[in-house]
Amino acid sequence: MPLITLPDGSQRPFDQPVSVHDVAASIGPGLAKAALAGRVNGALVDTSYVMSTDAELAIVTSKDEETALELMRHDAAHVMAQAVQELYPGTQVTIGPAIENGFYYDFARDEPFTPADLEQIEARMHEIVKRNLPIVREVMDREEAKRVFGELGEQYKVEIIDDIIPEGEAVSIYRQGDWFDVCRGPHLPSTGKLGNGFKLTKLAGAYWRGDSSNAMLQRIYGTAWRDKKELKAYLRRLEEAEKRDHRKLGKQLDLFHFQDEAPGMAFWHAKGRVIYRLAEAYMREKLDQYGYQEVETPQVLDRSLWERSGHWEKFADDMFTTHLDERDYAIKPMNCPGHIQLFNQGLKSYRDLPLRIAEFGVVHRNEPSGTLHGLMRARRFTQDDAHVFCTEEQLQPEVATLIEMVFETYRDFGFTEIELALSLRPEKRVGSDALWDKGEAALAKSLTDKGLEYKVKPGEGAFYGPKIEFTLHDSIGRAWQCGTIQVDFSMPGRLGAHYIAEDNSKQTPVMIHRAILGSVERFIGILIEHYAGLLPVWLSPVQAVLLNITDRQAAFVEEAAKTLRNKGFRVETDLRNEKIGFKIREHTLQRVPYLLVVGDREVEARSLSVRDRQGQDLGTFTLDAFSERLSEEVANRIH
Repeated sequence: MPLITLPDGSQRPFDQPVSVHDVAASIGPGLAKAALAGRVNGALVDTSYVMSTDAELAIVTSKDEETALELMRHDAAHVMAQAVQELYPGTQVTIGPAIENGFYYDFARDEPFTPADLEQIEARMHEIVKRNLPIVREVMDREEAKRVFGELGEQYKVEIIDDIIPEGEAVSIYRQGDWFDVCRGPHLPSTGKLGNGFKLTKLAGAYWRGDSSNAMLQRIYGTAWRDKKELKAYLRRLEEAEKRDHRKLGKQLDLFHFQDEAPGMAFWHAKGRVIYRLAEAYMREKLDQYGYQEVETPQVLDRSLWERSGHWEKFADDMFTTHLDERDYAIKPMNCPGHIQLFNQGLKSYRDLPLRIAEFGVVHRNEPSGTLHGLMRARRFTQDDAHVFCTEEQLQPEVATLIEMVFETYRDFGFTEIELALSLRPEKRVGSDALWDKGEAALAKSLTDKGLEYKVKPGEGAFYGPKIEFTLHDSIGRAWQCGTIQVDFSMPGRLGAHYIAEDNSKQTPVMIHRAILGSVERFIGILIEHYAGLLPVWLSPVQAVLLNITDRQAAFVEEAAKTLRNKGFRVETDLRNEKIGFKIREHTLQRVPYLLVVGDREVEARSLSVRDRQGQDLGTFTLDAFSERLSEEVANRIH
């Protein structure tokens, strides 16, 4: 007789095994209708899941936004796959997961899908939703499942069963009407629960299992939300994101470009380099403030070092390698092994710790061509990388200081909504449980002492230590994972790092990996999109442009520009023989913060008529008054 405990602590006894749906129905018909899934002892399950022993149960409804969306997006992928196979018989399905904001499914089909096909598929999906087909979990013998899918011509499914399902283990199948798929679940009770808050968005190519030596599949992406209102809001955000696309703005504002001869590697123009240098200069101020030593390590290192660090085994496919003088080398994909080599120079005492080493390290990673995305996903980029070598006792205070540094940086760049996550020990890991206990406790204490809320991600830490992740939310609500504070119990020992402790014993230091911007290039891309190109004055490559109305003002314009440049401001002049309205519009489109118009009256008064890039007339300023205004904005990093 199972006793079911609900989230409010109340208990309901049942005289026989009971399903999640039946428990919901016993509470009320409204809850039974709203139920999408359940959490039994913390595990997400279908509403048909039966409990035969005592259990804790939470009923999942659409009010549980994160879980509901995950279920809906997974179901949307299945409904899309069913629609495709109904419309285009002979198409094979492969995999179709829920992803951030939506879902996709990869299909094997000789004939390419077209945008018109997407409209038909989406219409058929709505039909399948209206059918309100029950979604039923079945269990099939492994060999029987291979036979069934083989007879249907679903060779990819046979391969999935072969590779993922151990021999002798049953295969979980989800069926909706005549259509079914291999899936662990859970799923919604019926297709009708999906509602109408979905839309197919784009087509793409994808290699089977991400391997370019395998067949190219056709991927259909979609987005799914709890209702049509949420869908429309998301599509509006997409439109806004397209306007802010850093690749378009980078070209329009003369900041950078990409070309086929250097895939995944940016060509930085002069104005773009100004932003780049300003970001680095800011971080150098922080390094000085927090007691770091800036270093530089080689771009290319021998394979033996990468083998000892563990990178060769785990990341060889992502590294650019070369062979010279009968030796294998790799262009560094990260800076950590090089920093340990610096630590190892000379005997270190506990009195030398903590030792903070930082580098603007240029790294190269062999990202698949299909994943490259401007500055956001590149093959060459610079990390604002740092490593702190410390004792176990110093770990918690160092992490606390790092958190302060991270928050100060994001605030100065204009990000105020920051989400934190603490990733804990995975099943496969190095180091003793006692060491992991200390590491996790140090990170958690640093967060709680500062009153910070954070998500806990069990099992998602790296094999060598727990970490804190910082995710920024931009001005249109998108999330960008940027900073990390990562404890490392493994690499210092692997690469022979040690120090002499107070008792004269030889000890291995704890190493903290720290990145704040992450990739400098990516962070600049985020800034461009966050501000829609309207960068704050302190980050703008051109802070003001002086515009003459006629040639009579040219001499004063040049004089004023020289004065402002001598004060350290980045200003340009536009003395072209064009109408002033044309020049104002052109520089407004270039997102220049201030437009300084000079006519005869301004020359006579030795002043400037100041407009901002929003078109507001700010009035007349003397050179000194305008300089004071600019100085204040730059010094205070006003956004």
